[in-house]
Amino acid sequence: MKNGVSKTLYKYWNDLREARPAPNRSEIDPGRIRSLLGDTFILEVNSPHDVRYRLAGTRLCSAHCRELKGRNFLRGWNEKDREALASLIAAITEDAAAAVIGVAGHTEREQQLNMEMLLLPLNVPGEGRIRILGSSTPMERPYWLGLHPILSQSITSLRLVWPDERPYFLKPGEGVNPILPRFTAEGMSLPPSGLPQGAERQVGHLTVYSGGKS
Repeated sequence: MKNGVSKTLYKYWNDLREARPAPNRSEIDPGRIRSLLGDTFILEVNSPHDVRYRLAGTRLCSAHCRELKGRNFLRGWNEKDREALASLIAAITEDAAAAVIGVAGHTEREQQLNMEMLLLPLNVPGEGRIRILGSSTPMERPYWLGLHPILSQSITSLRLVWPDERPYFLKPGEGVNPILPRFTAEGMSLPPSGLPQGAERQVGHLTVYSGGKS
């Protein structure tokens, strides 16, 4: 994680969950992360392909020049990125992964805003990990931010973080499973070699890196 908002939000979430795969949604105290609220959001996951904003911070809405509450999180991405995000959402909700995503936001004037997005699972008792706590923060704030809306987004990098150094469904002692055991994109070819140093797997058009506790 490169952005201070991402690091602070991750630490808050990780401290809150303790030994659990994820904290409960009801445990999130906005007062404890007051300075981060403008860049944070909460998603409701009805299915990997139906993910909607339940809450979105003012700075995030300002960058898009619209209210995001109730909107489809997967809207505004190209088809390949939507499929990758749907698989990523499944890894977060089913396997208690966290994700750090490099995002490029694009305006109609071909301006680009580079952002870091963090996605963290939240549990709803009796329903499972159907909420996601997230942040999306510009790496810098250009003069036009808030004047020209972000109309589309694309993934520039993707890293999964296993907070306990293994997917939650693995029992201690089972060893390290391949990264993203359920992260698949049907119909996307997987190159046999040539991965960058540190890469764990090529998923379609994305290179996936593993992460540890931070």
